[in-house]
Amino acid sequence: MTATLDWYGCATYRLTIGDVVVFLDAYVDRVPGAAGPNPPVKADDIDRADWIVVGHSHFDHLWGAERIAARTGATIIGSHETVRVMEAAGVPLAQLMPVAGGERIELADGLFVSVYPSLHSCVWSHQGMHPVDEVCLGDLFVTHQERQDRMGDLFSYIATLGEDTRNHLRASAQGPRGDGHTLVFLFDTPEGSLLYQDTSGHWSGIVADLRPDVAIIAAAGRGNVDGEPIQGSLAQFVARQAALLKPARVILSHHDNWLPGFSIATDVEPIRTELARWLPRAELAEPGYLDGFEVFAGLRRG
Repeated sequence: MTATLDWYGCATYRLTIGDVVVFLDAYVDRVPGAAGPNPPVKADDIDRADWIVVGHSHFDHLWGAERIAARTGATIIGSHETVRVMEAAGVPLAQLMPVAGGERIELADGLFVSVYPSLHSCVWSHQGMHPVDEVCLGDLFVTHQERQDRMGDLFSYIATLGEDTRNHLRASAQGPRGDGHTLVFLFDTPEGSLLYQDTSGHWSGIVADLRPDVAIIAAAGRGNVDGEPIQGSLAQFVARQAALLKPARVILSHHDNWLPGFSIATDVEPIRTELARWLPRAELAEPGYLDGFEVFAGLRRG
C-alpha cells in the first residue's frame, strides 16, 4: 500500500494511500501568474477524494474544499471555524467533522490521523515574505489587539497588488474569523507515519513528542514558536522544528510563489544548510507539482 504525494502548490497536497485519497488543505485555484501545476488545475477539476484535512481557515488553505466535497462526497476534518465556514458554503453537516486537537480518527482500515493544536505563522509582523535566510528580530510581546491592527494593514496592502489579486480575494472571501485555530495532523499508515503542517508555527512541547517518519513542514513567513515570532530566520525555524520532530525525511509546504507581490519563491538551499546543522541525518526531499512522490520510498530510519 504505497503512499504518494501530489503537490498542488501552496500548502495543498493530495495524499493517496492504496484506494484512499486524502487532500491536505484544498487551495487549488490560483491568481494568474502564481506558481502551480501547468496547465493549471482548478478545484472544480477534482473528482476523487475521501477526506480533506484543513490546517486552518484562511482562504489559501480552505477555499476549494467546499467544491471538492460537493463533487466527491469527501468528509472535511478541520476546526470548528472551518466547519462553520463550510456549512455556510453549503457543505452538509454529515460531511463535516470538527476537531480541536486530541482526536484520533480512523480514515480506513489500518489508516489513522491524529490531530494536535498548533500555531499560525506571525504573518502580522510583515507585509511581504522575507528571504528564507534573512534574520528577523524584535516584535516580541506584541498584544493581540496590535496584531489584529497589523493584520488589517496587511490585507489593505494585499488589496493593492492588482486587479487579478483583488478578484481572487473577492472570490475566495468566505468570511473566516481569523485562522479559526491552527492544527497539525499525524497520519499513521501501513508504511510509516507522516506529519502535515500548513503554516510556520508550533508549540514546542507538542511537536517534540510526535516523532514522525516523514514531516511536511511549512516554510513561509515569520515562524511562530510558542506564541512569539522566531528571533532568527525562516530557515532556522524549519530546521529547529525538524530537530524537535526528528523525522528521517523533511518535505516543505507553502514555499512557492503562490500570491505574486506578497509571496516569493523560497530558496531551499539555506534550509538545507540549517537542516544539516540541526538534524544532519534527515533528508530534505523536494517533490514537484503533481509528480506522485512516494512518501516512504528508500527511507532510512533510526
